[in-house]
Amino acid sequence: MKFENCRDCREEVVWWAFTADICMTLFKGVLGLMSGSVALVADSLHSGADVVASGVTQLSLKISNKPADERYPFGYGNIQYISSSIVGSLLLIGASFLMYGSVMKLISGSYEAPSIFAALGASVTVIVNELMYRYQICVGNENNSPAIIANAWDNRSDAISSAAVMVGVIASVIGFPIADTIAAIGVSALVGRIGLELIGTSVHGLMDSSVDTELLQTAWQVAMDTPMVHSIYFLRGRHVGEDVQFDIRLRVDPNLRIKDSSRVAEAVRQRIQEEIPHARDIRLFVSPAPAAAGAKSQIG
Repeated sequence: MKFENCRDCREEVVWWAFTADICMTLFKGVLGLMSGSVALVADSLHSGADVVASGVTQLSLKISNKPADERYPFGYGNIQYISSSIVGSLLLIGASFLMYGSVMKLISGSYEAPSIFAALGASVTVIVNELMYRYQICVGNENNSPAIIANAWDNRSDAISSAAVMVGVIASVIGFPIADTIAAIGVSALVGRIGLELIGTSVHGLMDSSVDTELLQTAWQVAMDTPMVHSIYFLRGRHVGEDVQFDIRLRVDPNLRIKDSSRVAEAVRQRIQEEIPHARDIRLFVSPAPAAAGAKSQIG
C-alpha cells in the first residue's frame, strides 16, 4: 500500500460516501423541484440509488471481514462481488425508469426551460461526486476491494450525469427547452451502461476468473528465485473479494529432507506475500524433482 492509513480509510470511506450521497439526493431533489429541472430531479433519484448502494457496500465490507469457518472455508470475500452486482442492478433499474419517464415527456411535448439555478446546483454536485470518486477509487485500489471500487464508479457516473444535466439546463435557459429532457435521457443511458458493466464485473469475479497474467508471472518469478526450487509445474490464481489466492505446485531438489522441503515452501509463501500484498491464501504442494530435468511448467 502507498500509505500507512489505507486500511483505516477502508473503514471510513463508505460512511463518507453515504453521508455525501444523502446530502446530494436532498440538495438535487429540492433544487430540481424548485427550478423546474426534470434532469436534475432525475439525477437526484440517481443519488438516491447511491444511498442504497453505499449501505449495501458497507454491509458487504463488514461481512467480508469475517474469518473463514466450516460453512465457508474460503472466507466471505466474494460477498463484495454480490454487493457490486446489487449496486449495478440498482443503477440499471433506476436508469430504466428514468429513461421511460423522460421519453414519455419528450413524446408528449410537455417540457419547459428550468431556472438557471439548476445549472449551479448541478455544478456543485459534479465537484462533490468527482472528489468522492477520487477518494474511493484510491481506497478501493489500495485495498483491492471490488465493492469500494464499484461504489467509486457509482460516484463517477453521478458526476458525469450531473455534468450532462448542467449542459442541458444551460441549453434550455438560452432557448432550447427540450435540452433539459434530452439531458435526462442521456443521464439514464449513461447510468444504465455503468450498471451493466458493474454486473458483468461481478459475474466475472463470482465465476472465479483467473487473476491477471502479470500477477501470475510475478508469483512464478518469485517462486523460481527462491533457493532450492527446481521448477514449477502448476500455477493458478483467483480473486476472492479483496484477497488473491494461489495454488502452486513446486518441485524441489530430490535430495532434500521433508523438513527442508517444508522450509522452502514457507519461504516461497512469505516472499510472494511480500511481493503481492493482497495474496492472503497460498496453497503450496511440494514434490521432489524427477531425475531427468526439464519438466514443463503450466500456468493457468
